[in-house]
Amino acid sequence: MKIGIIGAGNIGGTIARKLAAAGHSVKLAGSKGPEEVREKAIEIGAVPVGARDAVKDVDAIVLSIPFASIPDVAGVFVDVPASVVVIDTSNYYPMRDGNISAVVEGKPESIWSSEKLGRPVVKAFNAVLAQTLAEGGTAAGTADRLAIPVSGDDAHAKAIALQLVNETGFDALDAGQLADSWRQQPGTPAYCTELTLSDLHDALRMAEKSRAPEDRDAVIHSLMGAKTPPSHEQIVARNREVTAPR
Repeated sequence: MKIGIIGAGNIGGTIARKLAAAGHSVKLAGSKGPEEVREKAIEIGAVPVGARDAVKDVDAIVLSIPFASIPDVAGVFVDVPASVVVIDTSNYYPMRDGNISAVVEGKPESIWSSEKLGRPVVKAFNAVLAQTLAEGGTAAGTADRLAIPVSGDDAHAKAIALQLVNETGFDALDAGQLADSWRQQPGTPAYCTELTLSDLHDALRMAEKSRAPEDRDAVIHSLMGAKTPPSHEQIVARNREVTAPR
């Protein structure tokens, strides 16, 4: 499959590495042009490109940039065929992204992303920490394999996203329509809690929309207020603790 990835950070870069290793043809774009990502792209087996070239002649596009920056790249999608799958990995954090009133008022984040891009998206790879994505993947059929939720409205697009998640080393769980994707946003039991397929299914079901923003902020404030940088294990544990059913 031909895949373009916009965003070469911890998530986008790791997805690029894993999909290239799985045999896909990957183009990787950063925020400042191909030279910014050339060394990294070559090292992981991808082709360094600019954002406009990342969306040309591909079957799928992975958008892995800060949430508030999504409107800034909408222009590169204007001529992208409707058949190309767009996967949104972003999450909204007010302290970083500012006040986005529609999302604050309850619009699911990827519905907002879809509206700003002017095309459907599938939400995937958002509910996993970068270290989990890089190191937590295992072969299909492995006992206690971790799972990642995937939400979307188009069956074909979702099937592609589910396939790519599996190829990065995780069980892929169909989490419903894009309108349901709030269940995998920050502050929910499914977000960055490293769950198996059955446990992730339960976590999505137990999510409470009214609680999520408060729990999201509680997690980030406690982690930022720690005297020493929290470990990966501590971050996972804190997400589990704060979002547990009450």
